[in-house]
Amino acid sequence: MKDDSCFRKGKTPRRPPPKKPPNNQKDPVGVYCRVRPLGAEDEECCIEVISSSTIQLHAPEGFKTNRNGEYKETQYSFKRVFGVSISQMELFEHVAQPLVDDLIHGKNGLLFTYGVTGSGKTFTMTGSPGQGGLLPRSLDMIFNSIGPYQAKRYVFKTDDKNGMEVQNEVDALLERQRRENNLPVPKTPSARQKLDPEIADMIKPEEAYKADGVDEDSSYSVFVSYIEIYNNYIYDLLEETQEDVIKPKWNGGGTPLRQNTEFIPPQSRILREDQNHNMYVAGCMEVEVKSAEEAFQVFWKGQKKRKVANTCLNRESSRSHSVLIIKLAQAPLDADGDNVLQDKNQVTVSQLCLVDLAGSERTGRTGAEGTRIREAGNINQSLLNLRTCIEILRENQMCGSNRMVPYRDSKVTHLFKNYFDGEGKVKMVVCVNPKADDYEETLLVMRFAEMTQEVEVARPVDRPICGFTPGRRHRNQAFKEELSRKLEERGGPLDRDMPSVISHLVHNLPPLPSCELTDPHDDITLPRLIEALQHRYRIKQMMIDEYSQAANALKAMLQDMDGNLISKDNLIREQTGKLDEKDKVIQTNKAELERLEKRTKMQEHKIDILQKTTKIYEDDKRSMRQELETREQRLHRELSDKKRIEQRMHGVVSDTKLKWEKECDRRVNAMQLEMQNKLWVKDEKLKQLKAIVTESRTPGRPDPPPRQTQPKRPSREERLPAKRSASPSPVPTSTPVRPLHRRSRSAGGEKWVDHKPSSSMDLGTVLQPVIPNSIQVSAPSEKALSKCDRYVLTHQEVASDGEIQTKLIKGEVIKTRGGGQSVQFTDIETLKQELTTVPGRKRKSSEGKPPNGDRADGAWTDVETRCSVAVEMRAGSNMGPGYEHHGITKRRKP
Repeated sequence: MKDDSCFRKGKTPRRPPPKKPPNNQKDPVGVYCRVRPLGAEDEECCIEVISSSTIQLHAPEGFKTNRNGEYKETQYSFKRVFGVSISQMELFEHVAQPLVDDLIHGKNGLLFTYGVTGSGKTFTMTGSPGQGGLLPRSLDMIFNSIGPYQAKRYVFKTDDKNGMEVQNEVDALLERQRRENNLPVPKTPSARQKLDPEIADMIKPEEAYKADGVDEDSSYSVFVSYIEIYNNYIYDLLEETQEDVIKPKWNGGGTPLRQNTEFIPPQSRILREDQNHNMYVAGCMEVEVKSAEEAFQVFWKGQKKRKVANTCLNRESSRSHSVLIIKLAQAPLDADGDNVLQDKNQVTVSQLCLVDLAGSERTGRTGAEGTRIREAGNINQSLLNLRTCIEILRENQMCGSNRMVPYRDSKVTHLFKNYFDGEGKVKMVVCVNPKADDYEETLLVMRFAEMTQEVEVARPVDRPICGFTPGRRHRNQAFKEELSRKLEERGGPLDRDMPSVISHLVHNLPPLPSCELTDPHDDITLPRLIEALQHRYRIKQMMIDEYSQAANALKAMLQDMDGNLISKDNLIREQTGKLDEKDKVIQTNKAELERLEKRTKMQEHKIDILQKTTKIYEDDKRSMRQELETREQRLHRELSDKKRIEQRMHGVVSDTKLKWEKECDRRVNAMQLEMQNKLWVKDEKLKQLKAIVTESRTPGRPDPPPRQTQPKRPSREERLPAKRSASPSPVPTSTPVRPLHRRSRSAGGEKWVDHKPSSSMDLGTVLQPVIPNSIQVSAPSEKALSKCDRYVLTHQEVASDGEIQTKLIKGEVIKTRGGGQSVQFTDIETLKQELTTVPGRKRKSSEGKPPNGDRADGAWTDVETRCSVAVEMRAGSNMGPGYEHHGITKRRKP
């Protein structure tokens, strides 16, 4: 088969929207707040009316709102706040009356109530007997204003495409007859005029309102449609319920058993767009009404079909959004002021939508189950979509963004998108319940309502005025009154025209007698017939005379009117000349006005440019100020970091300087000591050599064996180094004497484990601890411990004066029950080297032999002196020049 997709009919291209005159004037959405009286069972009130435009919310007990656990009070401002004592009439004056006045003057309007379930929205919109709400009062004001100027029924006719057509009088008459013939016959003559007792006495006569400035040269007609949005589906509440009668069941005899009747549920409607890109409900029934009572009766008929349910919060809770659409069609009269002008382009259609939104609710509080949960979810979702659209509109207007408003996500927002795009005024009445249980939900409602006030809607444009001269209806009525008065003066009919008089006379003629002749000798029938015909002839002559008289009277009246018209023509010419002069003045004023308007537009354009430039400069200034503040903060932070680093570096530099000064002093002293020791060794060698030479020259004395002399000890000032750091200072690489070793106190018959870590340093001292019969290890092992009885650990650390001290930590090796070994420490022996000062004259290498043959180093070269010094050193535990060995024993508990 061939693919015929290319032959399919394509979609109709979308028509571009009609060009509307630019309208820069915008009005914010009017938001009003109404507080419901507190119920008898409720004790705590969380709402307080502060002024005529401000309310304050108090958090109830147990509801904490801030971090400190304190109660928070918030205030919200609206265009007007109505307290509990406000009447329905005062509410109508401030809210709905301006919208009805705009409706009569050809402008659209939208009014909807919003709030939590049980807050009084339906009462505000509908009211009760004796306390009519916004809806019945709006209908009453409409018909009070246009009552004398209403067109006959079916003169205006809907075209099912959200438009209006105008029919002539004949077509309207035929339409009325056809509709009346199709209506069912009422049971009683007054059954159709009888009102429902629930809608009687809704408005008191003294509370009636009437609009000003109604165009008397136009004819009006009112159409009412009522829909509900249930579960995001649109249903027509005025649709007649159809019955489908199923065939009856028979019981086998000649009579039916029973007859079942099944009601077909109403079908949902769809939204469509008309040629002006306005949204409307397709196929919705629009009823033409001629009085406020009839309109409210139609509304009440649909109200009984609305979805309501009983919940824990409301006995009759609305489960759908209801919308009453009031359309007012008006068209100008023709030039004679008698009939409606047959021009569809001259018909103006304005509408007022009164919306009763279902209340937002929480299923946990309402106790909803099954179907009620689904209804509550759809209600909350549609209200959430409404909030989203309002937020995006506000963001686009305040921030200059161009985000798409999601009108199509919900039927409520899709139906009323034209109003937010500039097709009329928008007003909202927020109803709140002051009881404490609704505080949290009321808080959300208040935030949304306060945000809605910031959305601006374009002001509707005034409809064009018809080109005919005003006052046509009044002149036509005056002409008819004058004609009837002149006919009365001339003896003509007073309240009836000539065709009606003739028709009346024809119907009042005497009947003709029977003309049947059964007997040729009948002398009665013919004379009676002749008499009746003669009587009819006389009546005809009288009618001719009356007609001639009326025609003459009319002719005379027309002649008089011609004379009057001639005089009026002259007067009209004079007035026309004056009007021409006035027209010239008007044209001059118009030219001047156009010039001023152009200049005004130019100035407005300049003002807009200056405002935009100022805004740009302000934004740049704000951004630069923020950047400057950021840079200042960064600079302050960098300065503080720099100061902190400088302080730290000063400390480091001072510490490093002090450390290096000490290290330099220590190295200089060590180098001086090393050089002095070298010079001292050389001097001693020279002295020994000189002594040997001197003794060898003495005759008769044998040569003594060579002996090792004790070198001269330098003074403490020359040998005292600076405080050492963690690393040990270098020691002299050579010493003039053989190092002597001293037996440790630990020397004995026991076998030792000598634990010397690899990090231990050889200090090069004269006396070193030597442990015989020991096993030297760098790390203890179980094998070494099993062979020994005692344990010693060599530990080195830096003392408080900067010198390195060695600790010998001793203990006993004990066998454990498990076959292993453990060490129980018993005492600690500390080895520490210190510099001491030895008395005696320090000899420099540069000095020569002292004068007078006195030896400066005789104290050291003398054997007796050296022995005494050695004995003194042994007695004081001295271990060489500049070194001491201290033993400290401490006992610890095992």
